[in-house]
Amino acid sequence: MKTGRTFGYVRVSTREQHLDRQLAAMQEAGISPRYLYTDKQSGKDFERPAYLRLLKRLRPGDLLVVKSIDRLGRNYNEVIEQWRLLTKERGVDIRVLDMPLLDTTHAKDLLGTFIADLTLQVLSYCAHAERDTTRQRQQEGIASAKARGVRFGRPRKELPENIADLYISWRQGHLTGEELALQCDMALGVLYRKLKERGFRVRESPLPVRASSKG
Repeated sequence: MKTGRTFGYVRVSTREQHLDRQLAAMQEAGISPRYLYTDKQSGKDFERPAYLRLLKRLRPGDLLVVKSIDRLGRNYNEVIEQWRLLTKERGVDIRVLDMPLLDTTHAKDLLGTFIADLTLQVLSYCAHAERDTTRQRQQEGIASAKARGVRFGRPRKELPENIADLYISWRQGHLTGEELALQCDMALGVLYRKLKERGFRVRESPLPVRASSKG
């Protein structure tokens, strides 16, 4: 018979997401607000403020309740390690509301432990398979887009249509290299390279700027 305290843990990935459904599930499960811990942070690891405070309070015989296993974390290798740490080393029970098989309070015998551990392993495999499938689809999508001529990354900057006039002004010393680069909206080194590619003769120290004559 369970004699410890019952804690609840809820998590969303960003501050913009809502906790309402998880909090309602915790209330229905009878979790007291004083034993409820909340994080608004990504589940990529377990370095979360509320979860770390929760770990300090958990004692042998206590029960930790989460709505779903991905609320505990989304890295299933770390979830399995955390599950082992809590249940095997710390003597804490865990109950996942959305998956009754993941409830260490139901069966303390060898079969019950085996079923919970096996369920976690299956979840881990499914998570890895889903990530691999998503990654493969992304790679196939990128390859298909490239085959259609879609370019990725920053758009390639091109010389302006009036580059011939600007080039003449620069060669005659009416524009400095920096001013020419500013007119073309690109770095000076990039500008020189593109001019060479277009067949323009590039002298990186053009004639000095002529003084304008008035009158």
